[in-house]
Amino acid sequence: MFANWPDIPFQTWHETCNALHLYTQIVGKYRLARTPWINHSWHATLYVNACGLTTSLIPDAAGIEVAFDLVRHALVAKSADGRRAQFSLMPMSVAEFHSKFIELIRLLGGNSAFHGRPNEIADAVPFAEDRRMRPYDADAVERFFRALVASHTVFERFRTGFLGKVSPIHLFWGSFDLAVTRFSGRRAPVHPGGIPGLPDDVTREAYSHEVSSAGFWPGGPQIEFPAYYSYSYPTEKGFSDAAPLPKGAYFDEGLGEFLLPYEAVRTSGDPERTLLAFLDCTYRAAADLGNWDRSALEGPIGEPGRPRVLGP
Repeated sequence: MFANWPDIPFQTWHETCNALHLYTQIVGKYRLARTPWINHSWHATLYVNACGLTTSLIPDAAGIEVAFDLVRHALVAKSADGRRAQFSLMPMSVAEFHSKFIELIRLLGGNSAFHGRPNEIADAVPFAEDRRMRPYDADAVERFFRALVASHTVFERFRTGFLGKVSPIHLFWGSFDLAVTRFSGRRAPVHPGGIPGLPDDVTREAYSHEVSSAGFWPGGPQIEFPAYYSYSYPTEKGFSDAAPLPKGAYFDEGLGEFLLPYEAVRTSGDPERTLLAFLDCTYRAAADLGNWDRSALEGPIGEPGRPRVLGP
């Protein structure tokens, strides 16, 4: 069980984690620059695959896919015309990663121009100017990847129980979190914006409709431990007073979100059931307080090879 849910204490690898976060921003910004806009910035995200994280196919040159191989520790780019280029993930500066990535895209015939400054990071330094050496803890990165896979599996199962609009399971490189979002189908009040390092028009487009969103963070400046989160927009009165499941979950007033430490999931008798309980409980609180039409939006959890039989 613990092999599938590895120990990933943030403090022991936070410098590597911060570096990996910045590397995903560079790759994500390349995808953002080349891909037509999709609602809620879904065109910019990364996805978990069998070896790490991928952009999926980007409409640049012959078609380019970029992947973080977090098992073999390499950044790999492939072109639909058969070309391939890669470089190793190892201790380096952000500026060095940035330079190597630009060369890699050029080798595949792609357009390497993209926005050169991080988002959603305090005191952001342009990528090309960030020359401080960063470590690369390969063992910690592999454990983080296994945690992503385990979380993705549960998120995907949770996602199947919703018949309304629901996001893919994807990693937002701005905040460096794996996320899944359910939508009520109704427009939301205009978001006030003000998220540091994120343009207000991007925020307002992302939150154009009512949502209940959940995800996984490895840790960061706001919470220095890996955790699952759940929030709603708009936040209905009484949401913070809901009693979350399972034991160990709580509402963080500073973040305005429910949190469940990853460690509470990892060390439970049934991690998948524990995480599903958190996802379901916090979603139901948001949906009930927001008067979502749950009877129309929800269905049974999906099973392999078994089509849903729904009423008229």
